[in-house]
Amino acid sequence: MDRDIRQTQLYGKVCDYFRTLNAVGQDRIVDAADLAASADGGRVAFTGTLHEDLSRAPLTRVCLLDLTSRKLSRVEAGNGSDRLPRWSPDGAWLAFISDRAQAGNFQLHLARGDGSDVRAAPAVDGIIEALQWSPDGQRILLLVAGFGADLAGCQGGNTTFSQAQSAQLPAWMPTVDTGDAANLWRRLFVFRVEAEQMAALAMDGINPWEATWVGNERIAAVTSRSHSEGSWYRAQLTSFDLSGGESHVLFTPSDQIGVPAGSPAGRRVAIIEAVCSDRLIVCGDLKLIDTVTGRVRTIDTAGVDVTHVAWRDERHLMFTGHRAFETVVGEVDVETGKAAEQWAGTDRTFGNWYPVVWPLASGGCVAVGEAYEVAPEIVLIRDGHYEVMLSLDARPKREAAKAHIAPVMWRGRDGLEIHGWLVKPAVDRPMPVVMDIHGGPVWSHRNRWQGRLRGAKLLTDHGIAVFYPNPRGSSARGQAFARHVAGDMGGEDTYDYLTGLDALVANGTADPKRLGVTGISYGGFMSAWLITQDTRFAAAAPISCVSNWYSQHRTSQIPHFDAMFLKGKPDQPGGHYFERSPSMHASRVRTPTLQLTGALDQNTPPTQALEFHRSLLEQGVESVLVTYPTAGHGIRSFPEVLDATTRYVDWFLKYFGSVPR
Repeated sequence: MDRDIRQTQLYGKVCDYFRTLNAVGQDRIVDAADLAASADGGRVAFTGTLHEDLSRAPLTRVCLLDLTSRKLSRVEAGNGSDRLPRWSPDGAWLAFISDRAQAGNFQLHLARGDGSDVRAAPAVDGIIEALQWSPDGQRILLLVAGFGADLAGCQGGNTTFSQAQSAQLPAWMPTVDTGDAANLWRRLFVFRVEAEQMAALAMDGINPWEATWVGNERIAAVTSRSHSEGSWYRAQLTSFDLSGGESHVLFTPSDQIGVPAGSPAGRRVAIIEAVCSDRLIVCGDLKLIDTVTGRVRTIDTAGVDVTHVAWRDERHLMFTGHRAFETVVGEVDVETGKAAEQWAGTDRTFGNWYPVVWPLASGGCVAVGEAYEVAPEIVLIRDGHYEVMLSLDARPKREAAKAHIAPVMWRGRDGLEIHGWLVKPAVDRPMPVVMDIHGGPVWSHRNRWQGRLRGAKLLTDHGIAVFYPNPRGSSARGQAFARHVAGDMGGEDTYDYLTGLDALVANGTADPKRLGVTGISYGGFMSAWLITQDTRFAAAAPISCVSNWYSQHRTSQIPHFDAMFLKGKPDQPGGHYFERSPSMHASRVRTPTLQLTGALDQNTPPTQALEFHRSLLEQGVESVLVTYPTAGHGIRSFPEVLDATTRYVDWFLKYFGSVPR
């Protein structure tokens, strides 16, 4: 396999696909995130994505949508990217973060409500990750990651950086890791808007991961006693009094917590508790904590695994999440504790990693909707209706779909019902199938826009179906279902994947001689693991894999993760650390294997792929390792996506042979 493949025909087709999908060079917004509605419900602000050139990462702009006229405008742009807009309570101002002054260094900016008169707030020592206005609109709470702090897997799985500091030092200067430098921590800052004063909260020895206002004088934060990414798995919910600086623990969970949301008057804090494999990817039980009495209530959401919450007013809390194949929106009356469903469907979902919605003061909510054949769209959901306010589909013409997505179900070898999705070309014969395994393991595939599924359409255009299984351990089926994988990674879930393929062969969908497997992160581990357990696969393409749990524990930024999800200990021989490591079983592999990894990945370090690659070569198995020097976890940035997509589509085409279409 050549290092430079940019002149190949397939690379050109991949570029054409992404160029069309993303309206490259046309100054068009093609994706949306971070929605926020103004207090009067008349306007929506969001982070819009546009692609100037495929040779570099896309830009983001703060966009404004008038829900009456449906007119789209933008906040005055500067150099760099702007994102995460949030309205002041009176709608007069927008706060957002921008790296206009220095690439990658996001700092607080403010603009008038119409997007004009942009001004920068005093800079903080670190990168701002989140912001929230106080209920009275006088202050803005900022979550700031130090230059060098860990980033979660969904953020790239590496660390933040300091270009300014590096530029002042000779190139030969070593890096120094003491394990506890001040720049590794996260901190909370409060910006006083009228006085234009920025101040850090005193939080010595406490690392905040997420935070929310609880009234105007207190803050609740998800915290741990260490800055390391792994310490998040044991985080608590802590309350801080701004006037006296005192803190106390509000809630100590049994599992993990995220998405804290304080009610406007500060009487309650909502939080999601769930068994989780990744920070910022939380899907589980909705808890309400009374800040006066300390009482904790678990809200019955009628089987919905909750992924996001936001207060409409002091009494009403909106939520969204998954229930099996459905995406669901509901609202809780916190006085009665009753949840009412407002919308549910399988033909649309919301958000990127998990569903997110923003409530409107008059009822209902706004969201970013999508589906495999539906590009991102800003939608209004009210009284059970789904209304498209703005489509971001940039394709010049809408061709009839050549492949369709549909839910599928089968039984694991122990009889447990397993779910998944299948993107299938419109042909009636057994076809090659690539099984794409999701990360986590606690996450789930859903009906997402094809632009987020990397090479799915490129594969289906070649007559290859793509299978997206959600085995035991996935979210959307309740905490008991997710907990199946805890302590048993690579155990019974192994057979959920294999029985899923068996079912596709049995119903005439899959050609048993042309099966492939790929996946990112946990999907990378499982792609490597499956080919040590079963020889049915014609080709494999693990991405950001784990191949040796012993070395993963000592080189990854999340050692608490494998300690939670494997049996045994990394300082003892045997047990799952040996038994579930693909590199230890390389002698069983017969499958040609392509691996893709990022050199900056600290979530699943690139040495994991190197260990498996060399183990396969030692056994005489065809193996190719592709390492991207500036990529982190998952190979998700341009232009690396173009190269990676070309390589793994080509890999499957090579080993599937001629595929009639």
